[in-house]
Amino acid sequence: MKTKYEVRYASSPKDVKNYDTTRLRKDFLIDDLMTSNVINFVYSHYDRFMTGSAVPTKTPLKLETIDALKASYFLERRELGIINIGETGTVTVDGTSYILEHKEALYLGQGNKDVAFSSKSENNPARFYLNSTPAHKAYPNKKIGIKDVEVIELGSPETANARTLRKYIVNSVVDVCQLQMGMTTLKSGSSWNTMPAHVHDRRMEVYFYFEVPTDQAVCHFMGEPQETRHIWMNNNQAIISPPWSIHSGSGTSSYSFIWGMAGENLDYGDMDHCKINELK
Repeated sequence: MKTKYEVRYASSPKDVKNYDTTRLRKDFLIDDLMTSNVINFVYSHYDRFMTGSAVPTKTPLKLETIDALKASYFLERRELGIINIGETGTVTVDGTSYILEHKEALYLGQGNKDVAFSSKSENNPARFYLNSTPAHKAYPNKKIGIKDVEVIELGSPETANARTLRKYIVNSVVDVCQLQMGMTTLKSGSSWNTMPAHVHDRRMEVYFYFEVPTDQAVCHFMGEPQETRHIWMNNNQAIISPPWSIHSGSGTSSYSFIWGMAGENLDYGDMDHCKINELK
């Protein structure tokens, strides 16, 4: 079996106020993604959201079920979003092959049984970032190429948050049950993401930071608006953001991140903004 997983339980915002750095990182930081020749998952009890990665080299990696799902196969009651941040790779789904180039995505609906990941080159492998949520209905599989995404320009150089947001797996692009995924890239000279900060009590979120230079880092801010905390993050690390928490960050260089959401609705604009000068 080439699948590893960890289960994370939900935390009360009252308890998190008392967490030190070590405890914050243990409960919310995911730091073992993009490991070669293994599929890694973290199963969070926030909306049963699963965050993972698959980096195949010589041989394909098969998507296997895990004990925590109590399912005969992984997608028996789930949907899956895949974004390739590496080189060319292939996802084979019940005999159908989908080739994903760099920064292309694939949505897989409930009921797909045999899923495998492979790379065109073992020396320059595909790096598949994975998000999965429970599903109540089987929607068709769909590849999302670079030209298929919805692009939004946000922020400005004056506030150091000029960025390009790309919506990959959202209900205006592909039919989904609850999963949403997209990518945000900071422009040169800008550092702040998701500012003004917000919470959305009806959905949780996971941020996956990548394209962070080796000698640089991103400081991710979380917590209630009046009780913020921070976690320093490196390349290819992810952070779980509970529904009661803000999710914002600032890097020491430009960077990109993939956001994934799940919860009660598919309304991308469902968020409660926090005034910048009222954050504490």
